[in-house]
Amino acid sequence: MSTRYSDDILFFDNINILDLASTSQTPFYLYSETIISNNFLAYQKSFGNNQHLICYSVKANSNLTVLSLLSKLGSGFDIVSGGELSRVIKAGGDPRKTVFSGVGKTEEEIRFALSQDIMCFNVESHDELDTINSIALDEGKKANISIRINPAIDVDTHPYITTGMKDNKFGIDQSEILEIYQKASNMNGVNIIGIDFHIGSQITDVKPFEESVLKIVSIVKTLQKNNIILSHIDIGGGLGIKYHNEIKPDKNTFISSIIKLLQPYDVTILIEPGRSIVGEAGLLISKVLNTKKTTSKEFIIVDAGMNDLLRPPLYDAYHQIKEVKRNNDGKVLCDVVGPVCETADFLGKNRHLSVTRGDYIAVESVGAYGFTLSSNYNTRSKSAEYLIEKDGVTIKKIRERDSIDQILENEIKHL
Repeated sequence: MSTRYSDDILFFDNINILDLASTSQTPFYLYSETIISNNFLAYQKSFGNNQHLICYSVKANSNLTVLSLLSKLGSGFDIVSGGELSRVIKAGGDPRKTVFSGVGKTEEEIRFALSQDIMCFNVESHDELDTINSIALDEGKKANISIRINPAIDVDTHPYITTGMKDNKFGIDQSEILEIYQKASNMNGVNIIGIDFHIGSQITDVKPFEESVLKIVSIVKTLQKNNIILSHIDIGGGLGIKYHNEIKPDKNTFISSIIKLLQPYDVTILIEPGRSIVGEAGLLISKVLNTKKTTSKEFIIVDAGMNDLLRPPLYDAYHQIKEVKRNNDGKVLCDVVGPVCETADFLGKNRHLSVTRGDYIAVESVGAYGFTLSSNYNTRSKSAEYLIEKDGVTIKKIRERDSIDQILENEIKHL
């Protein structure tokens, strides 16, 4: 994170967070264009002259301004719904540089994606392959497809964000790979262009990726012997960031190791990073409503809750929490909790902080899976989002805070 203290006031880029919080309704998200751009360009630079396409994972942070920024930098996109494709198009992204992942694509979504000439569908089951083929024939089109492999690789991350193990819902088992590719090769509505895998999220070790690539290489060789030639290999996303004590993987080391394994095969390398581009680029700023002391615990009660940031209760995820105005005296061990009527409503447990009512806190590294996982639970408004432009001092609002009327407008009251 690019946070720092100056005269005990927290700054992000060159923005005085206390000044911003004092004049803005909390809670709100704040992103750094510089960090997002630098992370994307670090991936680009790591590939050098090797054929590649970076397909940013829209689910990590789908704000239209963020998508537009990445599109202008040359990014493609990885989507998991028709709604995300609509976002990409509205943001100026290129559907022809967009891959459609996910196990549950509806017929309506498939038709929409075909109409927009997306790059390819990442197919996750025999049924899905049949559906895509049938719809493509009905539409008089040929759908580009890539088959998603489940490489059965164990990774050191939270079980809810592993995606490449045998008991996960994602991908095709290796024992069925040749069968499904041969089946696809005999279909008139699909065109085989690639192979895909994704082993999970928040992975901080390069080794599982290398193991997966070696498995994919073996499969590619088998496919070649059966006259099935691929033009790209999609290695998925999942590279982690530093939230607490993790050792953050180096993008260049990661990409270099993958290139070394795939260079002999003359294919375009696709990668679908999300968190490692936007994760460290975001803060959640929240106001302290009350402090509370019981016989066994002290609580800092803030105006951001699990509806604003779900990761801590959902994954037991750790985010650094800092005082916006630092006070090194009188720090107490406390839980930082929100106003939502759930025991699981916390942003951090057992933190040493010195704040009082009316102060502000900053939750770090929330640029990925922060706002996108937020909700209107308890009829609470979703937060506003702001972006610090590349000059480090100009702030623009990139999403308005919900109004109660907006939350209620789709409901139909029957007397």
